Amino acid sequence: MSPAGPQAARVFELGQLFFWTCSAVLVLVVLATLWALWRAPKADARTPAPGNVPPEPGRRRAVNVALGLSIVGLLLLIAASVFTDRALARLPLQGAVHIELIGHQWWWEARYDDPDPSRVFTTANELHIPVGRPVILTLKGQDVIHSLWLPNLGGKKDLIPGRTATLTLQADRPGTYRGQCAEFCGLQHAWMALLVVAQDPVGFDAWAEAQRQPASAPTDALRLRGQAVFMGSTCAMCHAIQGTDANGNQAPALTHVGSRRTLGAGRMPNDAQRLAAWITNPQDFKPGTNMPAHAFSQDDLQALVAYLQGLK
Repeated sequence: MSPAGPQAARVFELGQLFFWTCSAVLVLVVLATLWALWRAPKADARTPAPGNVPPEPGRRRAVNVALGLSIVGLLLLIAASVFTDRALARLPLQGAVHIELIGHQWWWEARYDDPDPSRVFTTANELHIPVGRPVILTLKGQDVIHSLWLPNLGGKKDLIPGRTATLTLQADRPGTYRGQCAEFCGLQHAWMALLVVAQDPVGFDAWAEAQRQPASAPTDALRLRGQAVFMGSTCAMCHAIQGTDANGNQAPALTHVGSRRTLGAGRMPNDAQRLAAWITNPQDFKPGTNMPAHAFSQDDLQALVAYLQGLK
């Protein structure tokens, strides 16, 4: 109900038109029903059977008028839907940011494209976009059907395995906007959120340039031990950290995981205590997730969390 971009504003205006039109129809139907009940004669022996009541010219005219108004109203709503769809397709695309967004059970993979392959980078569960520039999302489903819904910024579009869809949007003001998978995709469908952070162009460029950099090498003993724990466990088989030998592609990339706001695709805030609990047993928070439990010693767990929290 608070559009922050031209696409969402068009959808909001169409929704308002439908709401008030249908509300007016509802009021008229209720009033007509009450009026008919008030005028209905009380049944007695002299009242003819319903089948024997001759049609009244006034009643027939009322039915025709109601039918005509209904047809006109429906045609107007159809026309409004068509014009809104056309308006959504007319967003200028010069200088657009291109992002490939892939839906997994139950997280989002975001790949920021660039004509220069060396400037392409991947992140997860959090989109950053520049204010005032169009964004073209190329949508793909990795396993089952998902659906991306960003109510403050645009419409809703399905991610179907084997098909590619696109969704165009733009943010007109800075802010953090909640997105959500809107198609039931399994046990943890409700915990498949996507945060969209709209920044001023300068802030976005700085964020993107930082994301292109490899993970910062640990310099203190605790984080060095944490890196060794990560590389020596199954973590490196599923996750990728740019600048290290961890190149897994079955789980979210962790190159700059310490700078993300949430864990588990919006399941909980990203802090040291919750990260440790998540690593120890993610099934406590998202039953059915593919990440297994880990029985690290307390010292190793503390070092691992310190290493991951420092990836910013």
